[in-house]
Amino acid sequence: MDTRALFGLNLAELTELFSTMGEKPYRARQMFEALYKQRVASVEDITTLSQSLRDRLIHDEQTIGLPEIVQTAKSVDGTERYLMRMADGETVETVWMPDGDGGERGDGSEAAEEEQGEDVSAEEAVTAEESKGFWDRRMTAGRPRSSFGTLAANGFRRATICISSQVGCAVNCQFCLTAKLGIKRNLTAGEIAGQVAAVLNRHGIQMGKDRINLVFMGMGEPFLNYDHFIKSVRLLVEGIGIPESRMTVSTSGILPGIERFAAEEVRPKLALSLNASNDMVREEVMPITRKWNIAQLLEAVLKIPLKTREWVTFEYVLLGGVNDQPVHAREVLALLAGIRAKVNLIVWNPGPGIAYTQPKPEDVAVFQKMLIDGGIATYIRRPRGRDIYAACGQLKRTVAEEQPQLVSIS
Repeated sequence: MDTRALFGLNLAELTELFSTMGEKPYRARQMFEALYKQRVASVEDITTLSQSLRDRLIHDEQTIGLPEIVQTAKSVDGTERYLMRMADGETVETVWMPDGDGGERGDGSEAAEEEQGEDVSAEEAVTAEESKGFWDRRMTAGRPRSSFGTLAANGFRRATICISSQVGCAVNCQFCLTAKLGIKRNLTAGEIAGQVAAVLNRHGIQMGKDRINLVFMGMGEPFLNYDHFIKSVRLLVEGIGIPESRMTVSTSGILPGIERFAAEEVRPKLALSLNASNDMVREEVMPITRKWNIAQLLEAVLKIPLKTREWVTFEYVLLGGVNDQPVHAREVLALLAGIRAKVNLIVWNPGPGIAYTQPKPEDVAVFQKMLIDGGIATYIRRPRGRDIYAACGQLKRTVAEEQPQLVSIS
């Protein structure tokens, strides 16, 4: 962590900093605009500040402090995975998904409306080979192109950035590669929001023209780093200009975090990683269930004051023969009865050293149909970047020697 980093300070903190330097409060507003609206790379680039003031900041070793993209990998479906290096040398992974993965469908938001008509059948999204075929067709199909925004100029409607909140993860979900890293440390608010700024800069994104969605679903558990997570949300909303309605945070089920989240005035949409239909199975795949069981989590979710048309998303990773049978679907229907819920089914993304298998396509189709027939909007998340270990549950700080597709850009 860099204690001299300016990126990550809110307006009040910048005002205090400039006050100690004997500067007027408007200087803090100029710095805030430069950091978050303009996304400057260095103090020297802040031309709204006088040269003498920039020199003072540089002399005091104040830096912008954005994470550095040191390696990148590109999937056949256009997804990009970045190895991000922080000031202390620790690294996390961040993912860029042009046109997203369909995770917003059915949650009532503006982002969900944009996804209408772009659903993928269970059979078409189950295997990596089939997914590649779908995206090959999608990438070559005629799509609206215009000069209005960087994404549109490249033929995309929108993009989703998947952000990490911790170096590693302490939750130990048995189907997830990130769990094998253990936990190193929390990321600061600047390091979390900085991943977004670094990716936006890489792609030349123009806020107000390009449609960007954010998912806090990368490495780590956001609600175990709650203060920095929620501060990063405010910086992204107030500074960079991404509305919270275009953000989704995923939690494995940290009860105190859900309770704090319910009281927030500015908050993303919530996605709870359910991943099982009863406590016995969930304890097997998510040991954290021993601390807070499903009933406790659902009770907390019911206390969230949902906005008009807002739905809670329940993520459900389908593991072959473990949680993907009709009996499990019936139990999910019973659990979610009376909750304004939608379900995202995620076909498990394989990883080395993890002893699970993908579900059969026909089991996925039956599971989805049973939930839909039971009155729950249910979608299958499109797998993005499986070939470069960028899909859900696959992030693990891959380095060049482990993954030949990676290209160093340091």
